[in-house]
Amino acid sequence: MIIDTHIHESKYSSDSHMSLDEVIATAKDRKLDGVCITNHDNNRLRHEIGESAVIDGLLVIVGAEILTKQGDILVYGLDDIPDYRIESADLVRKVKMAGGVTASAHPFRTNNRGLKDYIKEVSGDLTAVESFNGSTHPHHNLYAYALATECNMPSMGASDAHVTKQIGCYATKFDGTIRDHKDFIEAVKLGGFCPVKRESGVYREINVYSAQKGA
Repeated sequence: MIIDTHIHESKYSSDSHMSLDEVIATAKDRKLDGVCITNHDNNRLRHEIGESAVIDGLLVIVGAEILTKQGDILVYGLDDIPDYRIESADLVRKVKMAGGVTASAHPFRTNNRGLKDYIKEVSGDLTAVESFNGSTHPHHNLYAYALATECNMPSMGASDAHVTKQIGCYATKFDGTIRDHKDFIEAVKLGGFCPVKRESGVYREINVYSAQKGA
């Protein structure tokens, strides 16, 4: 299954320019099997659709993108989102204890919101690295991929879409079938996934050369 694991919709992320309905329609058009809605510092969409739902044939999972003191972390499976700026080490432990999973979002993006080398400090509890982010320069994605490889951590791909044209530019390919948020969390824990890039309407597994060239 192909899932874009980092998308923002406009109702609960003020910097997004697309509604949930637009996300779903575009994701289906781009042959995605699912999306994760990871709005900034909240998971309030859960109050409307639950932790996950199949909407018009598309799996929608609700997570969050949380800005910690060291940078942004994607969380899936955390009920109570902190209402203050938390240490990243405390957040990843909190999510792990709750049975959820985490990923470092765009670690080397030059907006002071990536964990960068701090990933090494939290690698024992952090689940994955978002090595390929559609809103990040290719060479910064390569830095993330190299660090994930050094730390022996799995890599995800995602669009980080705030407008529809970004949806599915990168995504994550999972082994087997994912029916809901529980399946998704277990699949991430098992590490049975890899980043993919959408090229000419087809999702292709990423190799370092093509990522570097921005193909």
